[in-house]
Amino acid sequence: MKPIDKKIYLASKSPRRRELLRQIGIDFELLLLRSDGPRGPDVTEEVHPGEAPADYVARVAKEKAAFAASIIQQRRMPARPVLSADTTVTIDGAILGKPANYTEAVAMLEQLSGRTHQVLTTVAVHYGSFSGHVTQVSDVRFGALTPASIQAYCMSQEPYDKAGGYGIQGTAALFVEHIEGSHSGIMGLPLYETAQLLRQAGLPLP
Repeated sequence: MKPIDKKIYLASKSPRRRELLRQIGIDFELLLLRSDGPRGPDVTEEVHPGEAPADYVARVAKEKAAFAASIIQQRRMPARPVLSADTTVTIDGAILGKPANYTEAVAMLEQLSGRTHQVLTTVAVHYGSFSGHVTQVSDVRFGALTPASIQAYCMSQEPYDKAGGYGIQGTAALFVEHIEGSHSGIMGLPLYETAQLLRQAGLPLP
């Protein structure tokens, strides 16, 4: 089954993923899943007991894509590939989610200071009988952060909707001494892997 047009559904609230898709010329329509409310989220992002970071990020991304695909089918929406992604930060085998408050954000950055951590992003695509996903892993090393720089950063709005409490596309770029992997993957959508999946789903890309 080929897409009826060159547009996809993006099942993500992340403005960074929208920017990255626009960067490579992919048109999309937002298909937002419920994250709260009386009935709870459409897909839970809670970590299962003993779940490894790679298993966690892949499970969440695949569940989001599958749920979005079921919505498309139920509502009889135009047939297009649906893309979802999930990003997590891990250090010492622990998953660092999105900090809920200033104290959590400070603690995360103190943990990352002067050390190398991993950023994992899984991209999942559903379209008809096609269901594929890929996980990209990048190593990120922070320089030694002063208490003043951590506190100043955590008093901004940047840390609070991002895994690990920072965004490499913002002022936290000042913290990054070295990366090995995918810059766009660290932002939340590895573009090389994303393009590969969308081609496999039948989207005509260069």
